[in-house]
Amino acid sequence: MMTPTATAPATTGPTGWFSRGEAWLDSKGKGAWIAAMVLGFIFFWPVGLALVFYITYTNRWSNKMFNKSCSRRTSRARMHGMTPTGNSAFDAYREDTLRRLEEEQRSFEDFLERLREAKDKAEFDQFMDERARKASQDRDEPIDA
Repeated sequence: MMTPTATAPATTGPTGWFSRGEAWLDSKGKGAWIAAMVLGFIFFWPVGLALVFYITYTNRWSNKMFNKSCSRRTSRARMHGMTPTGNSAFDAYREDTLRRLEEEQRSFEDFLERLREAKDKAEFDQFMDERARKASQDRDEPIDA
């Protein structure tokens, strides 16, 4: 004899409308969250403000939003790092080129610093000349009594 058994439907994902919306926005990435926030501010500002607080207090930006970009950034840093490639000629060329570029950058920054100092000195000299001219004009004007 067969006995009927009650089986509950298997729920693998979000069940409520809020959870489904949150999962959908998460699947679309941080651009969707930003768009939802902007649209919330445009149509009804409390919704946009609520989204700002929700994103902030649930740490959506740090936990889920930036994981992909951070991993890309660290892999890019590893790729451009000074890890040897195994090709000694290329490694020597790369080190020489990077050293030369760093020297050029330092010399350019020194040039910019000298340029700023010259500009500051010129402006200060102009200020002092104008001040001296005003002082001499004030001395030359007759006093009305």
